[in-house]
Amino acid sequence: MKTRLNLLTALAVVLSFLSVREAYADPRGLWNTEDDSAQVQLESCGNALCGRIVWLEEPLDDNGGPKTDTENPEPELRDRPIEGLKIVWGLQDSGNGETWEDGKVYDPQSGKTYNAKVSLEDQETLELRGYVGVPLFGRTSTWTRAENPRGE
Repeated sequence: MKTRLNLLTALAVVLSFLSVREAYADPRGLWNTEDDSAQVQLESCGNALCGRIVWLEEPLDDNGGPKTDTENPEPELRDRPIEGLKIVWGLQDSGNGETWEDGKVYDPQSGKTYNAKVSLEDQETLELRGYVGVPLFGRTSTWTRAENPRGE
């Protein structure tokens, strides 16, 4: 009886650690980009993870208007504002509580879209890997969780 009780207690402790870890590993929220030039809000979009630019350090172009998606390969999209632009989409939870993959990331500076995966290093640090083909051929950008929205 005592062995069964110890086993149940151990199981309860393990399950509580797993649920805490799962709650802890949540990439949703507000993130500062690597160079602090933007903030991106990551959120659930259906069963995937997506993100949009919600703040730009330099939101205006040379003419004083909002910066637009001028590098987009589709001409009809070139006048949409960068602020508010969805730049991450389709990321799927890999099931390990730390990585979301099989998504896309759009770089408005180049107008290019890449395959993407996100790894949550800890609750405050996220690594976004944009790549072509396989993750080996890509670049990682490290984002930090934002304490407050900027520009408000």
